[in-house]
Amino acid sequence: METVDRTTKTRLARTFAKVLHIRQATGVAPADEIHRKTTFREKLKHDVFDADDVDEKLRHKIAKEAFLSKLFATISTVKAAYSQLQFAQSPYDADGIQAADQIVISELKNLSELKQCYLKKQFDELSPEKTQLLAEIQEQKSLIKTYEVFGKKLDSELKLKNSEITFLKEKLEEANRENKVIEKRLNSSGLLSVGDNLHLSGLSPNHFISFLRQTTKSIQNFVRLMVNEMELAGWDLDAAVGAIEPGVRFSNPDHICFAFESFVCCEMFDGFNNSNFSLWNESLPEQLKSHRFFFERFKQVKSMKTREILVQNPKSAFSRFCSTKYLKLVHPKMETSLFGNLSQRKLVKSGDHPETTFFATFSEMAKRVWLLHCLAFSFEPEASIFQAGKGCRFLEVYMESACEEAFFSSEGSTETDPLVAFTVVPGFKIGKTVIQCQVYLSSS
Repeated sequence: METVDRTTKTRLARTFAKVLHIRQATGVAPADEIHRKTTFREKLKHDVFDADDVDEKLRHKIAKEAFLSKLFATISTVKAAYSQLQFAQSPYDADGIQAADQIVISELKNLSELKQCYLKKQFDELSPEKTQLLAEIQEQKSLIKTYEVFGKKLDSELKLKNSEITFLKEKLEEANRENKVIEKRLNSSGLLSVGDNLHLSGLSPNHFISFLRQTTKSIQNFVRLMVNEMELAGWDLDAAVGAIEPGVRFSNPDHICFAFESFVCCEMFDGFNNSNFSLWNESLPEQLKSHRFFFERFKQVKSMKTREILVQNPKSAFSRFCSTKYLKLVHPKMETSLFGNLSQRKLVKSGDHPETTFFATFSEMAKRVWLLHCLAFSFEPEASIFQAGKGCRFLEVYMESACEEAFFSSEGSTETDPLVAFTVVPGFKIGKTVIQCQVYLSSS
């Protein structure tokens, strides 16, 4: 029995050894190793499938982006066509309306088709790059058409505004003509005229306002002539203005004339509140300082021509006033620069008066200012002069802007009210009546 068992064990051992030898020779792996290799292959196969899935998602994403680009391009086309439709309605353009309407209908159909494609998820995955490029081109074309329509609309509005401006200018000219006719009628009726037929008892602030306007016009005429002479003489007008009103910024280069007007008014109205008006060596008797005295002086001087007064009575109060103001207003250096000599100044000092356009314009202005002073002292109480200081807040009760453009430019300021740069023409008070001064407003 023992021999049989030993023999059996020996055979099993040889069998196992033979199996092991065969496995090494043939390369057959054990069961666990075969399982590991099978798992690796399946994993490799799964990774390949994942890569394909990623490519599919990327293509789908690109196709969807191309679809959205096409959608937005179609919407832009609808907007452009609708803009054309609106523009063609006013003024009415039947052909333009029909063409734009057809485009709107066609693009709305395209939008409906795109909606169906989106619901069915039918995207162009074959050539999405081409679809997106065409969509961008279509959108740019639509934007160009929209801008063209807006440009045409702005041109149309500009033409309309120009026609309105022309119409308003014609209305303004017509109104000015009517105002002149009414003013002539009022002057002929004596309501605004300040002539020989006016009585002291009938004097009103309206007469003073009317004559103040005439005086202001004469001042502007002289300023215009003076500036022209300065330009012919080669003056630097900006430097001259800087000396008159330093630190003032003008919103328009043409506004520098207001600085010259301010300078002339300042000199011509100096001493206006005094009864002797700059003739400091003239002492009037108390009985002659009555309101009637000044009113009679006003009527007398007004009825005579300026040259006639200067020639016939060179020692009169007005003649001396005219000479005093000329010597003060026109500096010797200025006269030499403008006319090359001081001949006019010498004649004025000697009591004579030059026969030049410059002096004639000045003397006419001086006469208006002199008469305004006489008229001011004809009131009871007499009219007084005032002006606004630099940097004062603009108050409509006492001031009016000499230039509306300067007024509007100051609205953007951080101040609650615009500020005064300088007074151009002074204001006046007659009892409770206030005649506004003209001011130039700061543009800084």
